[in-house]
Amino acid sequence: MDAVLRAIRGATTVDQDAADQVFSRTQELVREILAANELGPEELVSIIFTVTPDITSAFPATAARALGLDDVPLLGAVEASVQGALPLCIRVLVHCYSTRPRSEVRHVYREGAVGLRSGLDAATRT
Repeated sequence: MDAVLRAIRGATTVDQDAADQVFSRTQELVREILAANELGPEELVSIIFTVTPDITSAFPATAARALGLDDVPLLGAVEASVQGALPLCIRVLVHCYSTRPRSEVRHVYREGAVGLRSGLDAATRT
């Protein structure tokens, strides 16, 4: 199969709005997505990060840049403030080229975000 454009979702949470925790949790999430889907920087098209409005201490994209993703377009945004939504949450949408069928793409949900996509295979949630 030739490589095709795929989108991979993921999310994590932080215990508090602290820059070091935003950095470490973002980097853990990105590393796990790349490893689980056998991706390197050359396969990446772009990455979109969102944070809930209660995260203001750091940009997740800056944490991703520190992983060496300097030439990958990164974008950050704030999620809508919805009553009852999961707080202190960092979400990611990775656009990449992959030879994996859509059914074999590994989405990654960590920490308090594990329950966000309960319909996904448990192996994609850690």
